[in-house]
Amino acid sequence: MTMTQSNRVLVLGGGIAGITSAYALAKLGFETTVLERHRYPAMETSFANGGQLSASNAEVWTHPSTMLKAMRWMFRPDAPLLLHPWPSWHKLRWFAEFLANMPKYRDNTIETVRLAVAAREHLFAWAREEGIDFDLERRGILHVYRDKQGFDHAASVSKLLEQGGLHRQAVTEAEIKAIEPALVGKFYGGFYTESDSTGDIHRFTLGLARAAQARGVCLRTECQVQDLGADAKSAWVELASGERIEADALVICAGVESGALASKLGDRINVYPVKGYSITLELDEPESQRAAPWVSLLDDACKLVSSRLGRQRFRVAGTAEFNGYNRDIRADRIAPLVAWVKQCFPAVSTRQVVPWAGLRPMMPDMMPRVSQGSRPNVFYNTGHGHLGWTLGAITAVHLTQLLIDWQRQSLQRCFPVAGTGAASGRSANFDTDAREAVQSATP
Repeated sequence: MTMTQSNRVLVLGGGIAGITSAYALAKLGFETTVLERHRYPAMETSFANGGQLSASNAEVWTHPSTMLKAMRWMFRPDAPLLLHPWPSWHKLRWFAEFLANMPKYRDNTIETVRLAVAAREHLFAWAREEGIDFDLERRGILHVYRDKQGFDHAASVSKLLEQGGLHRQAVTEAEIKAIEPALVGKFYGGFYTESDSTGDIHRFTLGLARAAQARGVCLRTECQVQDLGADAKSAWVELASGERIEADALVICAGVESGALASKLGDRINVYPVKGYSITLELDEPESQRAAPWVSLLDDACKLVSSRLGRQRFRVAGTAEFNGYNRDIRADRIAPLVAWVKQCFPAVSTRQVVPWAGLRPMMPDMMPRVSQGSRPNVFYNTGHGHLGWTLGAITAVHLTQLLIDWQRQSLQRCFPVAGTGAASGRSANFDTDAREAVQSATP
């Protein structure tokens, strides 16, 4: 076996996870093909999220207060967290595992913030290297709280974030208004994370996809996967068109569809689709441009975030809805987002509002799944939940390490005496250079 014979990788999914994975693999010399079912990449959950690159929002949801709020809000159509009461086996199994992961709340929060801090440098470096303009604003993120109870809980979360390497400072109501003068309302206090930032995930993903293609990645769109499989020699995908595509390894980055694909490969990835909503306001009028905030916000009481995307767009997003694979955009779920804008930024026009809904791929422990499958040439990079934009770069880097390890083991099986160097000088150098590149980039 030579390097080229174990170098072809199929990536399923063209969202933020799939494109960052393909780009990172291409930089290390893998012959990579991305299969995306839509006409363009980043057309689902990576299309119009809240825009925050938010290490400060790394707290996992596996806290008792989350379930208490879900039960209390169950019959409120405008609830920030809406748990539809009708059951399904998938939902019941997912919540059973969610409850079982509550003892890991502290450790998982600390680990998530560590990943988020590490991810920043990769994402910013890739954007600089490839010249990607994605409306980046490095003005920090301001979390605001309307009562003492919310503020006190946030203070305890700040201690966990500090352990994960992130500092955020407590601020008074007066300091909140100084950081973002456009914000209207009464607040008990807040926390400001100067090192956080915002940007347009869709623009970034499209830009990185073009950069990946320039590095040799084959991006194939409008490819509906019908079946897939893998054995000791290769992996394959059969499309709805009847075409069969083979490779040496398969990477699943398919968001909420990852569980169904994993089951065909003998693996279990318990992803649940948690729907979120957003609105994008077109700031066509000078008055709205002046009145819209530049600093990104998270309003804890409403579970809403906001981001300024360039001079002429303002994004508000949030809420969580457990309603299966339903993608409908509901008016009663959009209305609270518009009302929040009117309340907090009354001079911003809501005449032109573009609504959107997407399904976040959530794991019961709220941690992304970056792993090797039961078949050694199958890999997963999925389940990022509400932090796909924040964590995508670092999980892609971790994925490349798994592929390098698999590739090295494949070579060693073929050349047990002479080692990888006996295969060819190119193979040995590739493996060494790739490992050093990943190790230097991984915290």
